[in-house]
Amino acid sequence: MPATYEVSMNTADTTTTKDKEMQASFSYLDRQFSGVDAYLDDIKALVQRGDFTLGAAVSEFESRFATSCGLPYAVGVNSGTDALILSLRILGVGSGDEVITTPNTFIATVGAIAMTGARPVFVDCNSEYMLDVSQIEAAITHRTKAIVPVHWTGYPADMPAIMDIAQHHDLFVIEDAAQGIQASIYGKHVGSWGETACFSLHPLKNLNVWGDAGVIVTRSAELYNKLRLYRNHGMASRDEIEMFGYNSRLDTLQAVIANRLLSDVCVITEQRISNATLYDEAFVDLDGYITIPLRRSGYRHVYHLYIVQAHDRDALLDYLQSNGIRAKIHYPIPLHLQKAAAYLGYKTGDFPVCEELCRTTITLPVHQHLTDAELAHVIEHVRKFYLAQ
Repeated sequence: MPATYEVSMNTADTTTTKDKEMQASFSYLDRQFSGVDAYLDDIKALVQRGDFTLGAAVSEFESRFATSCGLPYAVGVNSGTDALILSLRILGVGSGDEVITTPNTFIATVGAIAMTGARPVFVDCNSEYMLDVSQIEAAITHRTKAIVPVHWTGYPADMPAIMDIAQHHDLFVIEDAAQGIQASIYGKHVGSWGETACFSLHPLKNLNVWGDAGVIVTRSAELYNKLRLYRNHGMASRDEIEMFGYNSRLDTLQAVIANRLLSDVCVITEQRISNATLYDEAFVDLDGYITIPLRRSGYRHVYHLYIVQAHDRDALLDYLQSNGIRAKIHYPIPLHLQKAAAYLGYKTGDFPVCEELCRTTITLPVHQHLTDAELAHVIEHVRKFYLAQ
């Protein structure tokens, strides 16, 4: 096995002029906002209309987004986190209930469950980084009310198997699709499997607005009507309150941004897939150093994140960052070992696959604004770290 670069290479002395130039190049905001004037024109028109709360742009976005998911209904809300909380609450999840999910996710998934008063119940993930369906039934008790699968990194969870389990045990399924816009399983979009699905439009997402925003999709007219009321204080009109609700409206300004970006989401998705495919091909011969997770045929992975397992991960991270590459870790501490989850009583070793992924995975930049030169720079330095020349 070829020798790896020593950690001592991760110093400023190894950063060449070319690397420093590339580091500056990785600041891509000028590309992301090259068409900013068109957005500003849209915002100016909104200001002139004064259409700030649940305005026409919100309804337009909801209709277009639902269609893009192959579903009849979408409800815009304040964030992806609120999308999860509102979905759980409107389905009656609350104190005394248990909700099954994975510890390999962003805190919002588990935090939303806790915010309803329900108890998060973790099931380990598999080598694809997804909820391990073979372990779900062992976690079901008489208190279990729902399952929240996570389409982590933009890769679909095994929804056919999860839906079979849920239907057999009469459980709700709320999809955490925060990272999964445009992902699908054999042509069926994520978001079209469970009772609801919850998307985030956070600035880091594939479809990203200029602040916090989220959207819930559903095929149920009953849930759609309840969610529309619940996100707006339960108000049927200015003077009529049908239920005690919540203030979680999709801001009209963010809907204006989302409507313009939604036209580009297919191009964005294809570019991310193309970038990820380039990485996969470049690292395929680094077996023993880089472990690429299974890419299932028929599963459309949209690569909100490009994550692989890496030998000597922390040293690789330092080396890449010192050479201008914005590599990251998602996440170094699994959720069941976080201080916030201490009351759940989990301990080290309870979810060994998740814990191993937290020790070994690394995230490489894959977004649609990367140039060919930047992609080549990432590939060059990953290979250089492992294959000493």
